[in-house]
Amino acid sequence: MNIKDLNKEIKECKKCKLSESRINALPGEGNLNATIILIAQAPGKEEDKEGKMFIGPTGRVLDELFKEIDLDRDEIYMTNLIKCMLPKYRKPKQDEIDICTHYLDKEIEIINPDTLVPFGYCVTRHIFKKYNLPAPKSRAEFKELYGRLFLTREKKILPLKHPTSLLFDDSIRDETIETYRKIKTLSEDCKWYQECPMKIFYKKGTLDRKWIKLYCKGDWLSCVRYALEESGEPHPDWMLPDGSLDEKLCNYTGI
Repeated sequence: MNIKDLNKEIKECKKCKLSESRINALPGEGNLNATIILIAQAPGKEEDKEGKMFIGPTGRVLDELFKEIDLDRDEIYMTNLIKCMLPKYRKPKQDEIDICTHYLDKEIEIINPDTLVPFGYCVTRHIFKKYNLPAPKSRAEFKELYGRLFLTREKKILPLKHPTSLLFDDSIRDETIETYRKIKTLSEDCKWYQECPMKIFYKKGTLDRKWIKLYCKGDWLSCVRYALEESGEPHPDWMLPDGSLDEKLCNYTGI
């Protein structure tokens, strides 16, 4: 199935009762060659009316965040877990998720991104379950996941607070901007990667893939080695991205 056929199927969907109260069912939109997919929960009132992603109050907040991190909508693909507006902005029911997630699965399959960015509790919980990641049981504990990068066999997962949160609490704007900055970071490799010992160790088979995916080709702004390179401070070749020292790499003479 191609994206055009999938979008047509989404717009015509009547598999659950949400089709009776919606105006438009929203397929995803954006760069079909994107390495990152942002996943929100469901369309809002303005999105349902116009049939476009993120154009209401939340969309304006998201655009402000994108401006702060120098990110263009054209660089990414955006979609929703639930394709129809939820009455009174209630939480999605499990049967609605079960019916609608087929469309999200197809979008992920077609776009084939490197990274998924779920917004908020419900979407993050669903994505963690889909990719067999252990997730906290309570909503409060989920807050600890936001801004952290997780690695699965298939994808990198970066949970973020939903931009709607800034409509209710602007005091978290600065910390939200910093976590959203990681979206931009994930769109390009660390500038030091080509000459980094981590690349050599990985190519030689002495360094686990996770270090490359989580840092060199992931959240390199959180890499201790990156910070030391930027400041010109000396550090050993066998220092891992988290700052720990690997004696096995210290004893390896292949570099």
